[in-house]
Amino acid sequence: MAEAFLGLKDKTRDFTGVAFHGLIQRKARASPPRDACGMSTPPMPLAVRVIRAEHDALAAMLRTVPLLLAAQRRAGSPANFDALRAMLFYVDEFPERLHHKKESELLFPKLRALAPEMRDTLDDLDADHAQGERAIRELQHSLLAWEQMGEPRRDKFEQQLKVYSARYLRHMKREETEILPHALRCFGAEDWAELDEAFGSHQDPLAPRAGQAVDAAYAPLRERILAALPAPFGWGPELAQGLSTLRQ
Repeated sequence: MAEAFLGLKDKTRDFTGVAFHGLIQRKARASPPRDACGMSTPPMPLAVRVIRAEHDALAAMLRTVPLLLAAQRRAGSPANFDALRAMLFYVDEFPERLHHKKESELLFPKLRALAPEMRDTLDDLDADHAQGERAIRELQHSLLAWEQMGEPRRDKFEQQLKVYSARYLRHMKREETEILPHALRCFGAEDWAELDEAFGSHQDPLAPRAGQAVDAAYAPLRERILAALPAPFGWGPELAQGLSTLRQ
């Protein structure tokens, strides 16, 4: 997640969906990175940085919400349905409609053409994208059912959230460990110029880029989500239990 969101640094990437050992932050460098021979390496393409930052933001939220719900259940406090609706709207509005669309329409076709051995993986990821919109609609319906019908519907929502989050985290891990490394090896300057323009054309409110203000239209959404998430990932009070594993 972007540092402006989390305020955390130097964490390890982990999208396994099993054990989380920290959120993904890129350490600021005082000088350009160098390879084993001491030569300066080219800067990471903007598209890759945007994809990773947006993955970070979503991963942090998906991992934190179940902990927040568990803490509220233990305390007997009511769920913040306004905040939960805002979070699901965010997932639908940005990762599902913008992030996935640009991957499936731009990034994946380029890689299919240059790396035929990746086609099965790309087919799987495209299928995930196609299923994602239906899955988020089902999750939104389950949340509404819980809000309207009460506690008997809570378990179904929490179980669906668990399944959705695990699948999404596995999906992002495959993109980061399989797709992006191949893209970095295969793509040329023209490819990256097109991808940088596309991925740089929108601003995810939970993954703002350095020096760019959050779109005013989405600022209230961002504030609503951050106010509900516990510190250190959001602006809410830190949870007494559950978050220690996220800092390891």
